[in-house]
Amino acid sequence: MSENFGMPDPERIAGLIFELASQLHAERAQRMALEAALVAAGLVSPAAIEAAGAAAQPDIGAALDTAMDGMLRIITEDPDPRIPLRNEGARR
Repeated sequence: MSENFGMPDPERIAGLIFELASQLHAERAQRMALEAALVAAGLVSPAAIEAAGAAAQPDIGAALDTAMDGMLRIITEDPDPRIPLRNEGARR
C-alpha cells in the first residue's frame, strides 16, 4: 500500500481537501433541503428520516467507499497525462 500512497504532492492534497469540502457542502445542502421539503409537505417525520438512514447504513457505507476511492485518485494518479490511471479494480 505504501507504493500507492508515497509522498503525495501538497497541491494534490489541497485539491483533495477542497474537492471533498465542496462535495460535502453541496450534498449536505441538498439533503437538508429535501428533508425539509418532505417534512413540510407532511410526507415524512424527522424520526422516520432518521430511522430510514439507520436501516440503509450498509448501502450508504458502500456508496461512501466508492466515492472515497474516486477522491483518492486525485492523490494517486500520475500527473503525466500520457500515462493512464492505475487500475482501480486491481486494488480490491
